[in-house]
Amino acid sequence: MNAPLTSLDRPNSYIGRSVPRPNAKRLLAGRGRYVTDIILPRMVHAAFVRSPHAHARIVSIDTEAARNMPGVRLVATGEDLARLCAPWVGTLDHFKGMKSPPQLPLPIEKVVWAGQAVAAVVADTRALAEDAAEAVQIEFEELPAVVDIDAARKPGSPVISPELGDNVCFRGKIDTGGVDEIFANAAHVAEEEFRFGRHTAVTMEPRAIIADYDANEPRLTVHHATQTPYQFQDIYSRHYGIPESCVRVIAPDIGGSFGMKLHMYHEDMAVVGLSMMLGRPVKYVADRIESFVSDIHARDHRVRARVAADAEGTILAMDVEDVTGIGAFSAYPRTSVVEGNQVYRLIGAPYGFQNYRADLQVVFQNKVQMSQYRAVGHPIACTVTERLVDMVAGKAALDAFEVRARNLIPDDAYPCASPTGFKFEALSHHACLTKLRAMMNYDHLRAEQAELRKRGIHRGIGIAAFVEITNPGPAFYGVGGARISSQDGAIIKITPSGDVRCLISVTELGQGTETIVGQIVAEHLGVDRARVKVLTGDTEVTPHGGATWACRGAGIGGETALQAANKLKANVLAVAGAILQEQPDKLNVQNGWIVDAATAQQRIELSEIARIAYFRSDTLPPGTQAQLSVVHHYAPQGYPFAFTNGLQGCYIELDVETGFARILKHWVVEDCGRVINPMLVDEQIRGGVVQGLGAAFFEECIYDESGQLTNGSLADYLVPMAAEMPDIEVAHVETPTMDTQLGAKGVGEAGTAAASAAALNAINDAMSPFGATIAQVPMTPTRILKALGKI
Repeated sequence: MNAPLTSLDRPNSYIGRSVPRPNAKRLLAGRGRYVTDIILPRMVHAAFVRSPHAHARIVSIDTEAARNMPGVRLVATGEDLARLCAPWVGTLDHFKGMKSPPQLPLPIEKVVWAGQAVAAVVADTRALAEDAAEAVQIEFEELPAVVDIDAARKPGSPVISPELGDNVCFRGKIDTGGVDEIFANAAHVAEEEFRFGRHTAVTMEPRAIIADYDANEPRLTVHHATQTPYQFQDIYSRHYGIPESCVRVIAPDIGGSFGMKLHMYHEDMAVVGLSMMLGRPVKYVADRIESFVSDIHARDHRVRARVAADAEGTILAMDVEDVTGIGAFSAYPRTSVVEGNQVYRLIGAPYGFQNYRADLQVVFQNKVQMSQYRAVGHPIACTVTERLVDMVAGKAALDAFEVRARNLIPDDAYPCASPTGFKFEALSHHACLTKLRAMMNYDHLRAEQAELRKRGIHRGIGIAAFVEITNPGPAFYGVGGARISSQDGAIIKITPSGDVRCLISVTELGQGTETIVGQIVAEHLGVDRARVKVLTGDTEVTPHGGATWACRGAGIGGETALQAANKLKANVLAVAGAILQEQPDKLNVQNGWIVDAATAQQRIELSEIARIAYFRSDTLPPGTQAQLSVVHHYAPQGYPFAFTNGLQGCYIELDVETGFARILKHWVVEDCGRVINPMLVDEQIRGGVVQGLGAAFFEECIYDESGQLTNGSLADYLVPMAAEMPDIEVAHVETPTMDTQLGAKGVGEAGTAAASAAALNAINDAMSPFGATIAQVPMTPTRILKALGKI
């Protein structure tokens, strides 16, 4: 019998139309195997035509030549996709007065950043799609680009979205009162202007998506390299008008995210529409050049801040102005305001003063969108705070450790609240400070530094305290109207063989989520870890939940698994009690056996309980229903957030003739609550430190006056390499949260939060004999030499 035709044999079978997909199968006589009656349409590939201008009106798009090129299946513009997709707006209701223009997968009237996708080409291969994309002719009318954050706010400046009235997305204010009077009477006042370089995630695996729409059901299946499958199930359902039950998002293990893969990207939304137009799977993987001009950027802030202290160096008040540029839109659905909001609310967080005033302005500009990236806002808040604290130390003639010991909130003062309204359950800065000093052998380092300076070798020591937001409750996004869950869900079941399956809503990004969850389930259920299989990242099979972001994987996901495991264990003991004619509270589960709780004597194996429950339930006592599966959901109920804390130290050697800094050693003392898996925790911290040091010394997205990204490739954009990184020593203080049984707070962002602050203080310490200071990151050799007056 001839083999059926494949889609490769009939390349023009599915051009530009929806294709039915038969489910029927037939048995080939004598072959003993099934094949489909009709081979399903093969996957095609998308490429995008991008704007060369930062701001321009789209005059016309000519796609005729591209449509006629080999292998091309579809060329789509903004108007084509707008017929299918409802627009979205990146605002949250609790940011009063926030505004942002509507967005579509592809623009219709104008482009607002250089690199914005304007048209899509779908072809049999990525190479054919890229070839055809070059044939798309777009006529632009260039408009003035709004690049500088000050120019964007000037009266008469071009307005990127005229319907909004100006280029200010959001303005926030905090004022506890009394600040002016305190500054007028303070013994010491220190002030500085800080600049932070915009940078991006540079994940090992770029953004990737395969959308597969079947019009017969209708059903949309999306394989998506994302942190949050349920968030995207909701978005695709609502904006494309597909019932939520007919949308499946599969988020496999992904090669890094760091918050970058939380957000809705125009290309991803377009790929879903392209699949609907073609009725076949469409794949898109951003290449590295595309990533630089489409992945969200972060940390583009200018902060002017001052601190008031008394004669003894006790901090009395802080006064802050933060202006941040976020691109032409606010990101969806988490917005681009959250970073600035966390900056001006976290400044000063570790310290005990109560008088605070801050002004936040979030500004539109013709650049790539900015939004949440690992340790959202923390490095900026920490760097501003810790540099000001060091400046107070200088004015009051105090050592860096002494000034912090004098001002950090006492460890026995909790619970308490910051002047910005954050409620702290229990932190441990003084214990961390003491441990850090011992780890660093601080007195020896100071003696070594003094001796080396006599020989013309300039080393610097910097320390920084931090507070990290983790485990956000519904007050973070839900209160603003976003359909982003603060709860997580778990299904745990015992199989007939006695193995354990845990299906959970938190996702695996390479940080060890599945390892931690499996460890928690095994420990609390009483089975060997090797018998626990954890499944994540599939909206079809895992329960609904918030997934992995803001260090919530262990704190919320882990607590969900713990509570579910405890429920299942109670069910197991109830069945075991019925079989053994024993009270369940007299029994326990250890190493896969039901044992006597008092003596640990083995009574019956868990696999035997499962065998009886599944196959011989007739032998159970009347009325016994074995429930060997549980579904459990958990959301934080106590504090709106959990907060971790700690201190970091950095030791550098600065070549004052070249401006090059060598990082000699970095230390972290961190309190993430209960440490579940020490190796994973320590490596999360080390990875975070590397990203923080990357921001301190290397990473920056550099734009010219016309809004062009000038270093958008790994040939020009510097990332930290292994040879440039120091030994990173990690230690812990454990202050478990009482809000959960697990006690874990989260750890994924702690390393990033304070690394750049400690490094900045170390560089300033090294330059102190020359009377030079720096307050801009990254601290490139050129900037250091300028600070030293060498150029």
